[in-house]
Amino acid sequence: MKEKILLIGAGGHTRSCIDVIESEDRFSILGLIASSEEIGQTVLGYEVIGTDNDLGRFRKECKNAFVTVGQILNPEPRRKIFELLKSLGFEIPLIVSPIAYVSKHSKIGEGTIIMHHSMVNSNVQVGNNCIINSRVLLEHDVKIGNHTHISTGALLNGEVSVGDFSFIGSGSVVRETVRIGSNCIVAMSSKVFRDLPDHSTYKILT
Repeated sequence: MKEKILLIGAGGHTRSCIDVIESEDRFSILGLIASSEEIGQTVLGYEVIGTDNDLGRFRKECKNAFVTVGQILNPEPRRKIFELLKSLGFEIPLIVSPIAYVSKHSKIGEGTIIMHHSMVNSNVQVGNNCIINSRVLLEHDVKIGNHTHISTGALLNGEVSVGDFSFIGSGSVVRETVRIGSNCIVAMSSKVFRDLPDHSTYKILT
């Protein structure tokens, strides 16, 4: 019998997460947690059954929860939800699409999702509560911090590192050994050839 899981969020990223969770076929989705205005609405057939204020009550019947709120410019909502779930004693699993590849020599933190057709190569380290979105390539020895989103189709070459709370936009390419700090935003389709300090915003289009 599959364990139940609560999903926190009800937007576009939630729909993508639902598809991965259904494909993985490890959990049964109990319902969604969102705003009070959304209670009773459904997302892909799953009902919004409560708000953050109800999480303590749901913990009694469901030990697993997952953050399905998206992240582009502001990582704080995902971080706050993750820490709230931890404080309430929820288990926050790693979710991996069955059509992604994750090396057995990699290390992935709790609450992270590896989405369809992504590739996580040997000796990669990914922190907690990260989004590794569809068709991302993380080459050997890449290191990703906590609460970071690597968006669709991004390519991080060998030994790249990205800090906490950062965002790498869709289709971006990062040269090998580049260091990207924490709280950074790399715009869609950027080509990153140099290190970026904390709190950088980077946009180079080709």
